[in-house]
Amino acid sequence: GFSGKKRRKKEKRVIPDEDIADIQHTEEFFIKPESRIPQLDTSQWPLLLKNFDKLNVMTAHYTPLASGANPLKREISDYVRSGFINLDKPSNPSSHEVVAWIRRILRVEKTGHSGTLDPKVTGCLIVCIERATRLVKSQQSAGKEYVGIVRLHNAIESEAQLARAIETLTGALFQRPPLIAAVKRQLRVRTIYESKLVEYDPERRLGIFWVSCEAGTYIRTLCVHLGLLLGVGGQMQELRRVRSGILGEKDNMVTMHDVLDAQWQYDNNKDDSYLRRVILPLEKLLTSHKRLVMKDSAVNAICYGAKIMLPGVLRYEDGIELNQEIVVITTKGEAICLAIALMTTAVISTCDHGIVAKIKRVIMERDTYPRKWGLGPKVS
Repeated sequence: GFSGKKRRKKEKRVIPDEDIADIQHTEEFFIKPESRIPQLDTSQWPLLLKNFDKLNVMTAHYTPLASGANPLKREISDYVRSGFINLDKPSNPSSHEVVAWIRRILRVEKTGHSGTLDPKVTGCLIVCIERATRLVKSQQSAGKEYVGIVRLHNAIESEAQLARAIETLTGALFQRPPLIAAVKRQLRVRTIYESKLVEYDPERRLGIFWVSCEAGTYIRTLCVHLGLLLGVGGQMQELRRVRSGILGEKDNMVTMHDVLDAQWQYDNNKDDSYLRRVILPLEKLLTSHKRLVMKDSAVNAICYGAKIMLPGVLRYEDGIELNQEIVVITTKGEAICLAIALMTTAVISTCDHGIVAKIKRVIMERDTYPRKWGLGPKVS
């Protein structure tokens, strides 16, 4: 058993002291017959196929079809059209302008982004291209993190006072969008999950703080509230978004120049390796979702809006809850759609028919895979 393994390891560690004859006597050097098949190690597999051997197997039988491709191995034109860029937005142009420039650089029809940043604000802007724009809605409503600088109009007694004030402003807060906002200025509630003071400079009365908040929180309003809370007045001096959804500053963030250079490299030297580095497949945005793996023959039916039924499922993840948002993938690791689970993991494992999930948003193009429905009751 397991403890035996451990003991054997310990014996191996002590080896240098012993005589070689003793070693031969104690250790048996041969591969013992085992009943179980050795496991694939998929912890290093890309994107949605990572650790797929940990998924529960519904059935292992399906007919592979030659259509589709692994997200990282797509043709470069498809790769760009179903990718996104984690862009470091420069200060001064508006988010809309930046996205329009990228559209022009890459010569694509359609782009979207993960929630507007004010012109002066820098940082994480996820730009989705063509097919990936289908994920924009979920990106916009994902949580965000910021690092900001607040300027206080008068001196305060101590740094601790500001730290306390920032701690106070967590949880659900009332906010009215600032005057310059592009939305209707109604009072609304936004949640701040966590915040902390990083540093305070009493000379210049500037405080650096970090906030993790719900989408649509105005940090500008937050800074004004901080000033009111301290009784000295305050305003936002500078702001940077350090995380949007599951992607932060460290996750392959690129500048506008990088995008321009990558496209130039491809146009002039026919070298797409830079483009493939700058643009990531949309599957990367879905790595935190629970997964369902479908048979190749069921894929196109789902693209046409069929419900996700149990006979089409190959593998499913642990811990799927009712009404949870999950991602449905092919055997090659492409995202087919986002879906709402109608069965828990326990129910999936005990049933043999029924609707597993209903589609929320189809991501894959229709007819990427051939049509395989209506061919009679017994088609795998």
